[in-house]
Amino acid sequence: MSAIFGDAGHVRRAKTKMLQVGRWVGMAGLVAGLGGCLGYDGEVQRGYVVDAYALGQLKPGTPAQTVLTDLGTPSTTSTVGGDAWYYISQKIDRPLAFSPPEVTDQHIVAIYFDKKKTVTRVANYGIEDGRVIDIVSRTTPTGGAEQGFLKNLFRSLLRFSS
Repeated sequence: MSAIFGDAGHVRRAKTKMLQVGRWVGMAGLVAGLGGCLGYDGEVQRGYVVDAYALGQLKPGTPAQTVLTDLGTPSTTSTVGGDAWYYISQKIDRPLAFSPPEVTDQHIVAIYFDKKKTVTRVANYGIEDGRVIDIVSRTTPTGGAEQGFLKNLFRSLLRFSS
């Protein structure tokens, strides 16, 4: 009879083998899923990376074209109170892949020009010199109180009903 239906021990060994394979596949899936989190390097450099040698070459009297050639296009320029170019750099750290970023270092190289477009002064401001600048803002501030959808709907209905 055992020759026709097979050995019961054989079936038990096959089930055990399938459970072991299932465990290995499960562990491999878990390791692969967590593997992306383990090698995450949350430190990112944004903006202009200050070249100390090029910055050291800038002296009062240097023409603006030379500054543009040596340092490149500035991050932003002044719009009020004189002519200045700003090169902004930030280092942000995100300890976990989905945590909010935190600014750990910030440098602003400010180059001030006179009326003849020559350098009068070069300043290098760090994070300790002021407040952190939001380079990429995800929100646009609006004036006035925030109104909900229903309040605006009823206000517009009342306006058109008369």
